[in-house]
Amino acid sequence: MSTNIILDDVSTLLDGLAYELDQACPSGVGTSGGIHLSNAELDAVCRQGSRWALKKGMATEQDIRRTEDEGCLEGADPTSISNRARERGRTQLGTLGSGNHFLEIDQVEQIFDPEAAQAMGLWEGCLAVMLHCGSRGLGHQVCTDYVQTFQRVSQKFGITLPDRELVCAPLDSNEGQSYLAAMRSAANYAFCNRQILAHTIRSVFDRVLVGKIPPFQIQQVYDITHNMGKIETHTIDGRKVKVCVHRKGATRSFGPDNPILPPEYQKFGQPVLVPGSMGTQSWVMVGTERSMEVAYGSCCHGAGRVLSRSQAKRTIRGERLKSALESEGILIRSGSMPGLAEEAPQAYKDVNQVVDAVTGAGLARKVASLRPVVVIKG
Repeated sequence: MSTNIILDDVSTLLDGLAYELDQACPSGVGTSGGIHLSNAELDAVCRQGSRWALKKGMATEQDIRRTEDEGCLEGADPTSISNRARERGRTQLGTLGSGNHFLEIDQVEQIFDPEAAQAMGLWEGCLAVMLHCGSRGLGHQVCTDYVQTFQRVSQKFGITLPDRELVCAPLDSNEGQSYLAAMRSAANYAFCNRQILAHTIRSVFDRVLVGKIPPFQIQQVYDITHNMGKIETHTIDGRKVKVCVHRKGATRSFGPDNPILPPEYQKFGQPVLVPGSMGTQSWVMVGTERSMEVAYGSCCHGAGRVLSRSQAKRTIRGERLKSALESEGILIRSGSMPGLAEEAPQAYKDVNQVVDAVTGAGLARKVASLRPVVVIKG
């Protein structure tokens, strides 16, 4: 999300803003929010995605337009998810989660493509908000359930696995189709979850800042999916082929002139968001035609780890990390010091080197770099 709020105008208000955001956006393992869904409402969320939030007054038409697939994957079928997944999903809408999920207030540090940045509402020196979360316990349970299902049916399809975690089923099998329907339901839940969090963030900004700084706007730049298998048509060996593109730790990066992109982004390509870590830069980029040619319109979704979570917890103290980051001017709000240590900047690759590799390969173009000023983690 982009804003026209100048950092210097809110420097004395950041602490209060961080506190209110932390209170309003519940985070942590198993955390529930203020929305409790009936079974019928949960079905509607899984089928409608972000449009459920729109109907409830928690999104705008521009938000929907600036969301991948307009915030709803067709083919979702909530009857394909288990009762346990339903139980977990009914109370977690509008929550942030834990692990590498986060909410950041950033400052736009440098603009590399002024025209694309202007289309996104990104201005040097102004605040932006970056949010990373997904389908919470519902999506986690869908994964758990179908891993167990596929483990039972692999032999049925004559599939030999080098590792049990690589369980799978043919896409056109009953099991494969059932998983696609469940995964799409979880994706729509995630779209809706992020949209409700975006609405909450706007409400907090209004409550804390209106009347204390010049009038401001907060607009959605883009909402993207990640860790998804999507049916798309791509050109392979000179002919158009329908394929299932599996983006794990990756995101879509469609190039310019793609008709499915919002009109305001047609000229530039799809916005690509590459977060760094709590103490490093993050990047806003756009997809390229080259990405379409060599990577099925895909790009990395982050820097990638160099330390496992357990390694990070063994070698990094959360309290010391918090102090170190705050000494650099980054406000930290976290309910778990061990959880904070898991996501330490030194547990990740250098995001700038990763982005240079991406741009060097022609998979995306730089639009703007961001630096964190407030980080909220579960």
